[in-house]
Amino acid sequence: MKAVILAGGKGTRLAPYTKILPKPLMPIGDMPILEVMLRQMRRFGVDEVILTVGHLAGLLQAFFQDGSQFGLRISYSYEERPLGTAGPLALVPDLNETFLVANGDVLTTLDLNSLVDYHRQRGAIATIATHVRQVKIDLGVIQFNRNNQIVGYIEKPTYDFQVSMGIYVFEPRVLEYIPYQKYLDFPDLVLRLLEAGELVVGYPFSGYWQDLGRPDDYEQAVQEFEALKPQILGENSQGNNSAWRDRHQEARS
Repeated sequence: MKAVILAGGKGTRLAPYTKILPKPLMPIGDMPILEVMLRQMRRFGVDEVILTVGHLAGLLQAFFQDGSQFGLRISYSYEERPLGTAGPLALVPDLNETFLVANGDVLTTLDLNSLVDYHRQRGAIATIATHVRQVKIDLGVIQFNRNNQIVGYIEKPTYDFQVSMGIYVFEPRVLEYIPYQKYLDFPDLVLRLLEAGELVVGYPFSGYWQDLGRPDDYEQAVQEFEALKPQILGENSQGNNSAWRDRHQEARS
């Protein structure tokens, strides 16, 4: 199976680190987050990965090369200008079978085989892996009716939302809705699919998931990774601690 990993963003929320280092190369334990994702995908049967790159693309290509060290075939799709989160898919050739798409900064114990099986069973054009995220409002929330009468007062409530995990399964037909060399984000793509009457489904997941876009989430993931490593990478997850340092030095030289 093919997987497209979106690795072209500037990672502005993790600045200043991402001024000189692409976010997918930010270290988690003894390896960068994108290496964790690649090893995880290989474990679940992915054999070909396309990295969509832009910001500091040379460092990513120097580090991951052709993917043979991970038992994968890795190729690169370059964005000359930012195309959003969905737009880069239109540049990737030969997506002619069911394929995975993932952001390049996701740490999770999600079973990718179960996700793909669910997608195929539902017969959807697109499946979005979702997770519950709690949002706390640190203020008193006032509830009004149409006459501006206060009908409720909730002190610092917490709300639960199903949010995208940044992992998707797509059928090739989804590319018909993505214009070539035009900026398009995933929310807009999903709305296009829904307006066209296409079936888009969610895959609720209750296991571990962390998006590494914000400094506090990144620091939490760093602290939790060693305990989660066997679940994420499997039993044979003991790596050489020097591997990350060696490849990182090669990429910078």
